[in-house]
Amino acid sequence: MWAELLVVPRRAGLRLLRRRHGGSGTMRLQAPQFQALFTPGLRSVAELFEKKNYELRIAGGAVRDLLSGVTPQDIDFATTATPAEMKEMFTAAGVRLINNKGEKHGTITARLHEQNFEITTLRIDVVTDGRHAEVEFTTDWHKDAERRDLTVNSMFLGLDGTLYDFFNGYEDLKSKKIRFVGKAAERIQEDYLRILRYFRFYGRIAEKPGDHEPNTLQAIRENAKGLAGISGERIWVELKKILLGNHVSHLVQLMYELDIAQYIGLPLDGNLEEFARVTKNIQNLSPKPMTALTSLFKGKDDVTNLDLRLKISKEEKNLGLFLVKHRQELTKAPGPEPLRPYQDFLMDSREANTNSKILELLKYQGEEQLLKEMQEWTVPSFPVSGHDLRKMGVSSGKEIGTALQQCCPSCVTATSQRGGCRAGMLCSPCLASKDLRGHSSVIPVPF
Repeated sequence: MWAELLVVPRRAGLRLLRRRHGGSGTMRLQAPQFQALFTPGLRSVAELFEKKNYELRIAGGAVRDLLSGVTPQDIDFATTATPAEMKEMFTAAGVRLINNKGEKHGTITARLHEQNFEITTLRIDVVTDGRHAEVEFTTDWHKDAERRDLTVNSMFLGLDGTLYDFFNGYEDLKSKKIRFVGKAAERIQEDYLRILRYFRFYGRIAEKPGDHEPNTLQAIRENAKGLAGISGERIWVELKKILLGNHVSHLVQLMYELDIAQYIGLPLDGNLEEFARVTKNIQNLSPKPMTALTSLFKGKDDVTNLDLRLKISKEEKNLGLFLVKHRQELTKAPGPEPLRPYQDFLMDSREANTNSKILELLKYQGEEQLLKEMQEWTVPSFPVSGHDLRKMGVSSGKEIGTALQQCCPSCVTATSQRGGCRAGMLCSPCLASKDLRGHSSVIPVPF
């Protein structure tokens, strides 16, 4: 029997059962996060599998999260039952099956008590091409664990709380080590995206930068070119998570050192010094991934090239272009109104999502206090409407818009303490503008 993990941390709510056989031990999870998983839906699923004597366990990332004391957002299940056996079992019980796209890969999705349960048959990879795999079903839990990417993602958890750990994943989780299952090169060649998954989980779990095994880095370097065949959409999903994790400056610099950057849309001459500065400034400001990434870019061509490779969204591309264009020219003002340039820009802009872009720019610039002020500030309503101008004799349509644009800055920004326009009335400077000259039916408000 394969050795299983024995050491148990109190904080995770784990209990070690003093039972040994064949060189293995048993550990059971008693954490409240685990107990909370047992909804009416899961209890019904468990009963169905138990009646048929099919084994059912929680798999992968959910186990990792539970052992870390974290409630998992998504739960994947693994089973010895084949897809055909599951379909027969669920159909006989009147359970609704949805999303049959995963069936050829062994995944059945059942819906019970308004909850979806994604359950996958144990499998082994028969043929891999670095992107996809042809699989064969098995009842061997060790063989299924062997095909998974990282040791911390290779564990199973029985519904009685028993932990099944074939590759010391829990020891690695406790010591905050990120290792591939078995030989790193073999796991990477099965799916080259695992290179980026390594970086993502390093940023999520590792305690400090630079704690990599040399043979792992060597395997990544030798296989980096394989990322050229991975779709941009899949790369962008992983890269965004890396950018929001820990040690991001170290990890991106490592991507350049290991010749990864050129295959994932990053500029060959990326500004790593600026990237380190910006990511340090924004680490506590909840930035969007594009805000951090743009600091690598020297110009708009870098944003365009990233889009060509990764197929980023229109909103993400526009944010990148905005930051590249305005990060130097749109800055705080000296004196008592440092936020004024950003406020003026927002009110003058006709672009979509300008307020959101300015907030990201302030994060990029590390202006935490101005960011708070901008988040609390609302664009003031101009006190004179098109209806008021019609009463003055200004015709409707384009002339009204042009006339309003001629109003003096103190009225448009509504920050002047000297008077200005009031509801339904224009001040003298506005009334004297070329488009309003001669329309005197509204009494001007003197300064």
